[in-house]
Formats: sequence, C-alpha cells, structure tokens
Amino acid sequence: METAEYLHALESEGLLLAAAAEEAGTDAKVPTCPEWQVRDLVRHTGAVHRWAASYVAEGLTERRPLGEVPDLDGADLVAWYRDSHRHLVDTLAGASPDVECWAFLPAPSPLAFWTRRQAHETAVHRVDAESARGGSPTAVAPDFATDGIDELLRGFHARSRSRVRTPEPRVLRVRTDDTDAVWTVRLSPEPPVTTRGATDEAECELSGPAEQLYLALWNRVPLPAVTGDQALAALWREASGV
Repeated sequence: METAEYLHALESEGLLLAAAAEEAGTDAKVPTCPEWQVRDLVRHTGAVHRWAASYVAEGLTERRPLGEVPDLDGADLVAWYRDSHRHLVDTLAGASPDVECWAFLPAPSPLAFWTRRQAHETAVHRVDAESARGGSPTAVAPDFATDGIDELLRGFHARSRSRVRTPEPRVLRVRTDDTDAVWTVRLSPEPPVTTRGATDEAECELSGPAEQLYLALWNRVPLPAVTGDQALAALWREASGV
C-alpha cells in the first residue's frame, strides 16, 4: 500500500471511531477490551494521535512518553478526540516526504511508518469503539487487513519485547484465504522470525479471511480456523499482546 492509501484509511477510520464512541457514550464497556470503558479507549487513541503527530511535526529523533490527557468526558472528550485525529491527519498530509524523525519499525521512510502505523492503530481501536456501540461493525478491506497482518508479524513481533516464544524451535503458518497471503513464523527462545511464503513445513496453521485473521491476531475476535498443534494457537492468544 502507498502512503496516500494509509492516510485515507486513517482519516476514515478515525471518523468512524468518533461516531461510534459518540453513539455508545463514554460510560459504555468495550467488549473487545474488557478492562476499558469508551472514555479509556478515546483518551488512549487521542493521546497516541497527538504523540505520533509530534514526531513528524517537530522532527523529534528520540522516543518520548505520551503526553497528558485533558480531564474531559462525554461529548467534550469525543470532541477532543476528533481534534486530535484531525491534527494527526493534517500533520501527515502536510509533511515533507523526506521528514526525519523517530520511528520504531522498519519502513521506507518515517512518514510512511507513521502513516501506516496510525492507520492500523485507528482501525483496530475503531473496531473496539464499534463493539461498545453494538450492531454490525464496519468491514475491514481485505488488502488493508493483509497489510496489517504483515505489520504485526514482521514488525511488532520481530522486536525484542515479543513474548511469543517457545523453548524449542517451532513453525507456525498464517494464511489468508481471500488474498492469497502466507507467512511462516519461526518460533524459538528468541523473538519470532517471520517471512512471506510457505517456506517450511508448519506444525500449526492459522487461516481464514484476511479481516478475521487481522482482528484475531490482534486478539479482538476468535481465530477463524486452526489446524495442527492447538498449543501454538493457544500460545498466540496468551502471549501476543502488544
């Protein structure tokens, strides 16, 4: 996907998140994140938007903590979220393609990283907001979901903080059945190493439509289908939280 496509996704997903949060109300429970109410979700996502925008807008080259969240609730909190989201979209849209700033996953450029990361951050949390509202969730496009799976497997879980590890080498396969994407995840006492394609025989395969796999791998819905060693699927559910 191109940066412009991520930017479009980020804009639309943020608008959907705000609308769902407004309909649900900030007191509503978030079924996909049982420890949260909608106010927690909105505060977190708005703070992340402002944090991400600051790197690009200010050219920050070192990591810094999330900023303070204003003491708002109800309609005022949702309005603050909308402003945070708009600020992020406008910052990314107006940034120079060669802007230099801190990023925490490999990408063609820092701008490409932040636009992609925030698009997926917002999409997953939009699903959270819609789960609190109830009713039919907005669909995730298969190509976008496939890209999100790739970011999660080859980006987040390549980092040293990933807890998806096994005492002995094991092989997990992830396969979408609507976009023909396949990943081979090699597990060991070290962080997982994921490559595109079915390069080794796998002991367990997680498969299904890209949208369902995307949300399942982010622990928002159950895994669509598991074949082989169920213990590896259980390991993912128990240890893959980011």
